[in-house]
Amino acid sequence: MVVDDHPMWRDAVARDLAESGFDVVATAGDGEQAVRRARAVEPHVLVLDLNLPGKPGVQVCKELVGTDKTLRVLVLSASGEHADVLEAVKSGATGYLLKSASTEELIDAVRRTAVGDAVFTPGLAGLVLGEYRRLASEPAPSAPDGPKAPQLTERETEVLRLVAKGLSYKQIAERLVISHRTVQNHVQNTLGKLQLHNRVELVRYAIERGLDDE
Repeated sequence: MVVDDHPMWRDAVARDLAESGFDVVATAGDGEQAVRRARAVEPHVLVLDLNLPGKPGVQVCKELVGTDKTLRVLVLSASGEHADVLEAVKSGATGYLLKSASTEELIDAVRRTAVGDAVFTPGLAGLVLGEYRRLASEPAPSAPDGPKAPQLTERETEVLRLVAKGLSYKQIAERLVISHRTVQNHVQNTLGKLQLHNRVELVRYAIERGLDDE
């Protein structure tokens, strides 16, 4: 699904994706429309502009990812401002691509986003990883009193460690000689056990425990 308030740009992106073999299930031109249509058609990948009338893109992302953990969001924005990138990732976006990207880069980014990889315009990935580390150095919100921390399996811990090191799901699958789907399942199970909501929180959890240095 493609969301952008400029009809010519929106139609061009949808056409390029369709011609490359993707099934474009819907388009939307504003934030409210985007939320309604996405909930109706349940896209696997949402290509989302941030600057939308009615409801900003980060709010659209937050609402949709909050109710559908399988949704992948690729932000496609004219803004390379660090604050916009970080806000998008914190709202649940899987990746962030600038509109200056070529059609080939967009197609590749959507394909990689669909399988769970974190895709960023060159130069932005380091910024996001740096923010993960900064967040990890701050005190985490105190957890409510309750039973001991959930136990992760050895394989879940192994996958979590590689996620914290910045590896894509595809790279993790190759490293551990397991399928891409199995990696996704381990990540989803870990998110559920730890009561976390997205990759940002997952990486923060791992870095806080030093898993990225092991």
